[in-house]
Amino acid sequence: MAATAVRYLRSVGAATTAGPGRVDPLPRPDLRAVADDERLPVDPGEFRHVLGHFASGVTVVTAHDPGGPDSPGGPAGFACQSFASLSLDPPLVTFMVARTSTTWPRIARAGAFCVNILGADQGPLCRGFAVSGADKFAGVAHSPAPATGSPLLETVPAWVDCRIQAVHTGGDHLIVVGRVEALGATADGNAEGPLLFHRGKFGHFAG
Repeated sequence: MAATAVRYLRSVGAATTAGPGRVDPLPRPDLRAVADDERLPVDPGEFRHVLGHFASGVTVVTAHDPGGPDSPGGPAGFACQSFASLSLDPPLVTFMVARTSTTWPRIARAGAFCVNILGADQGPLCRGFAVSGADKFAGVAHSPAPATGSPLLETVPAWVDCRIQAVHTGGDHLIVVGRVEALGATADGNAEGPLLFHRGKFGHFAG
């Protein structure tokens, strides 16, 4: 009976030896996608509809692509609503990006990025960075962020300059963790507050 219990505890990653500092490691999760012949647990349309009720801020994640065999390099960026703070010590932030993104390889090649936090009046700027195949930086003033040289958009109320710390797989997205190297905000942040995204529309705080 005791041997059976020990085998069970080990199978679920529980500690099998008493005493401080001795804990069996948890098993690594298996990363997998839904097979072609496997039914999705929830309808994708319903998933988007329900999760759309969660309001989020909006950012533009930028990087300076150093270029490569198939790319001339230059500024790169995309609109991102999945940005969040992650850790205070060390200072870490995170964002999620689709594995099919054509901008992500350019950010990965740079090894760094700048999160440009948008204000309530910057919906058009966000839309410009949400399109694919266009010159997203046309007419957009920017300067190099102080630590990484990533494009810092001149009109944003706040920004966070980071180097890539880690990248994890999360289904059809990647979870990017960045270590904060520099950050800043305008004196009043933004008089009209942040740009928000809710149920497919932009919005802002009222009153």
